[in-house]
Amino acid sequence: MATYNKRGYKPKTKPVKAEVEEFIDDSESTTAEVFGSLDEGANKAEEWFEKNQKPVIGIIVGILVIALLYLGYNRFIVEPKAEEAANELVVAQESFTTALEATNTSVKDSLYLVALNGRDGKYGLLEIVDNYGSTPSGNLASYYAGMSYLEIKDYQNAISHLEDFSSDDEMLAPLAKGAIGDAFMQLGQAEEALGYYETAATMKTNDFTTPRFLFKAGVTAIDLGKNDVAVKHLSRVKEEFSDSDYASQVDQYLGQAQAGN
Repeated sequence: MATYNKRGYKPKTKPVKAEVEEFIDDSESTTAEVFGSLDEGANKAEEWFEKNQKPVIGIIVGILVIALLYLGYNRFIVEPKAEEAANELVVAQESFTTALEATNTSVKDSLYLVALNGRDGKYGLLEIVDNYGSTPSGNLASYYAGMSYLEIKDYQNAISHLEDFSSDDEMLAPLAKGAIGDAFMQLGQAEEALGYYETAATMKTNDFTTPRFLFKAGVTAIDLGKNDVAVKHLSRVKEEFSDSDYASQVDQYLGQAQAGN
């Protein structure tokens, strides 16, 4: 049977009212406890700070001083030094570039020596490395110095300076590693050369340095009797870099490596 409220019916409200009042009382009590805890915590923090304010302030001041010293060091020492290094590098870089373009061997060697040792009262690459090694231009001078030594057949110094060079550049980074490989090859250390060629080939992928050092790694691997390694590297040149300058030479060496397996 359906039920309905009679007209004028009023629900009993006393129990509900009592529950609401009880809830309010409990809420007020809980809120009071929370605020009481917060006040107690704030008082403890305040007491702790009063007892330790000298060391705390000292730490804050110390941090500010370090930050200001760092900013000042960069502004008044690092930046001017980097600018000086860039200015000094200009002349040495010009000598290096001229040497690259020279066709006479003795002239080339002389120009590389000028680039390394300087001229007209201007620093050469070696002095730039010594005096500004921590700057970007000083780092770049290590690369030019290493390449200069490689050209004049001073392979140990070439390796030393090229290993000091650090870069993420798409071209310079693999060229530096590959040049170290070239120096080791000239020193008769083919195993070391292979490692550097492989690193140079894989550290950046592009159409210039990747096939160049894959090819060198392949040929070096053949010399070492590692024909399977040679096949792997030379096959990549053939398959992935068929338009490169090295693709036309691959088949000869690839056939040699495959025959040796």
